[in-house]
Amino acid sequence: MSNGCKACGARPVGEPLPRPEHELPSYGRSLLLAVTGTLMVLTFLTQTFVALTQRSSRGAKSNLAFFSMVPLDFWSWVAAAETAAWRLKWIMIPLTLLVVFGGRKLYRSVAQSPARFCGVRHARAGYLASVTVPLLILILIGVTVPERLRHRDEGIRAGENAQGYRIARALVEYGETFETLPGDPKELPRELGRLPDPDGTLAAALLNLDTSGYEARAEIAAKQKPQPLRGAAIRRISLNTVADETLNEGLSFTNYKLRLPGSDKLLGTADDLIVNDGVITRASETAPGGVSNTATQTRQP
Repeated sequence: MSNGCKACGARPVGEPLPRPEHELPSYGRSLLLAVTGTLMVLTFLTQTFVALTQRSSRGAKSNLAFFSMVPLDFWSWVAAAETAAWRLKWIMIPLTLLVVFGGRKLYRSVAQSPARFCGVRHARAGYLASVTVPLLILILIGVTVPERLRHRDEGIRAGENAQGYRIARALVEYGETFETLPGDPKELPRELGRLPDPDGTLAAALLNLDTSGYEARAEIAAKQKPQPLRGAAIRRISLNTVADETLNEGLSFTNYKLRLPGSDKLLGTADDLIVNDGVITRASETAPGGVSNTATQTRQP
C-alpha cells in the first residue's frame, strides 16, 4: 500500500476513477486558429479599403460623392493593397513568426488527433489564412521595392536641385529688377542678397555657395551702320553722338551658367549640377561642348 503524500499525508481511498466512455472533442485550438486567420484577413482588407478611399475622400463633399468617387478597377485595388502592406509590415512580422511556430504546432495537434479535437477544416482554413496574409504582404512589398527606391532617388535629387532652382529664380528676379545679371562671380551672393527673401530660402541657397562656377554672358546684337549724311559737320556730330551713347551705355548680361556641387559636395565632378539659363542638368548628362545629351535648347535674342 502507498504511504501517501509526504507533504500532507493524504492516502488513496480506492481505485482511480475510470475514464468516461464518451468524451466530447475539444474545439479550443481550432477556434483559436480560425479566429487568428479571420482577424488577419479582416485587418488586411480594412487597411486596403482605407488606402483606397483616402484619395477619394479629399475631394468629396458628401457621402454620395464619396462613394461615387471610390475607384473599382483592379489596379486601384492592387495599389491600395501595396500601400496597406507597407503600413502593416511591422505588425505582420511578429505575427508571422508566431503563426509559423505556434500555429503550425496547434494545427498538427488537431490534425493528428481528430477524436480529441473537432473543427479540423476550420483549423486548416484559419492556419492557411494566417500564412497567406503575411506571404501576400511580403510579395506586395517586394514588388514595390524598386519603385520606392526610384522615388527615394528622385527625392534626393530633388533636394539637391532645390538650391539650383532657387538661385535660378533669384537670377530671373534680379534680371527683371535691374535689367541685367551680376557680372562678377565674387559679388553674386551680395547682389542676389539685395532681392526680397521673405521665407529665407534664398539666404539658405546662398549659404556656402561656391561662385567659382558662375559665368555671365552678354548677347550683343549687331547694330546697323548709320546712313551717310550730307555735309562733313553733320557727319561728325552724328558720329560723335553715337560714340558717346555707346560708351555711356553699360554692358548688360542676359545669360549665365552656374555650376553647383552634387551629392559629393565637390565641384568639378560628374554629379555636378549645371544651371544654364534656368535649365538644370547633370554634368554627366552634358556633352564636353556644353550641350545636353538629352535635349538642345536655343535662346532667341
